[in-house]
Order: sequence, then structure tokens, then C-alpha cells
Amino acid sequence: MVMVNRNSIAEEAARIVCVEALTDYRAAKMKALQRLGLPSRSTSLPDNAQIDLAVINYQQLFGGPAYFGHLQGLRSLALPLMRLLSGFEPRLTGGAVTGAVTIAHHLQLHVFADQSEAVDVFLIDRGFAFDITERRYRYSDGREESTPLLRLEIDGFGVDIAVFTLDDLRRAPLSPQDGRPCRRLNLAAAEALATAAT
Repeated sequence: MVMVNRNSIAEEAARIVCVEALTDYRAAKMKALQRLGLPSRSTSLPDNAQIDLAVINYQQLFGGPAYFGHLQGLRSLALPLMRLLSGFEPRLTGGAVTGAVTIAHHLQLHVFADQSEAVDVFLIDRGFAFDITERRYRYSDGREESTPLLRLEIDGFGVDIAVFTLDDLRRAPLSPQDGRPCRRLNLAAAEALATAAT
């Protein structure tokens, strides 16, 4: 019965993520509990990896051309941007890699520099406008670190560029979806993904 509830919650949460363009899986789970009439305190929730898989399944079944177009658009946009940022060892990550995206999801890139300001200057010199914020990442040793995040829009797509130190090239943060080191694709792998059939 618990497994049935978890599957039902995952499916409903995925539907909420996709239909309401929600990116917060925790909020989607809480909404799913409410809509399914399940108690929030005593109900065992599916993990984020289960939600991620359910989002992919939902989008492949119901997302249609809009989903596949958005996913391919993110993957295609990544390539020239990664070439432009080649001096910062860019890596493609997030939903563009896994396929768990809605129209609310941004292209996620990780870049690496001695000083984060070097990336800022590089983009400003090339005419890009962006907002600077930060994002917290968790690591396998239990630490959490704040990383500069540059947010911009290119061709109608949101783009998030997280700027890590050079040491972090060999130390991936944990994915919020499955708790494992996040998948980060170099340019060659991103090119192969973009040209593969979705």
C-alpha cells in the first residue's frame, strides 16, 4: 500500500510539475498529497529521483511537440554557448541532460574559473546582460557551498551559469534529484546528446 501511495504521489507530483510549470519538487509533492487526500505527516513521500523519472514519463506521453521542441532547443542552445565559454571548461547539466524539463526549466551550465568575476567580464565584453545571484550546492562530505550564478536569457530560453572554482572541475556537487554527483557533460558529450534522437 505504501508503494502504491508513493507511485501515485510521484505521478501526481509529475503532472503538477508539467502542467503548472513548477520546478520545486518538494512543493509539487505537497500539492500532490493534498489533491490525493493523503495526510502529510504520516505519508511516505517518493524521492526526487522518482519524481524526475515520472516527469520524463509524463512529458514523453503528454508533452508532445512542445516538450520535445523545448528539450531539443535547450540542448542545441548549449552547444554554441559552451563553445563561446570554452576557456572556462563548460559542462552541461540538469534537465537538458536527463530530459526532465518543462517550459519553466532553464539551461544549466557549470563553468570553472580562478575568479568568478572573470566570467562576468567575459560575458559583459560580448554584450550579454545578466543578473548575478547565487545557488547553494551540497557535496558528498555533507558541506553546502554558495556558488555565484549568472542568469540570462538567450533566444527565449532561460540560462543559468553556475561559476565554480577550478578545483570543482573534479568535484561535482550532488544532484538534488538523486543525491549522487550530478552528471556534467563536456562539449563532445553535449554534441552527441543534441544530435541523438530524443
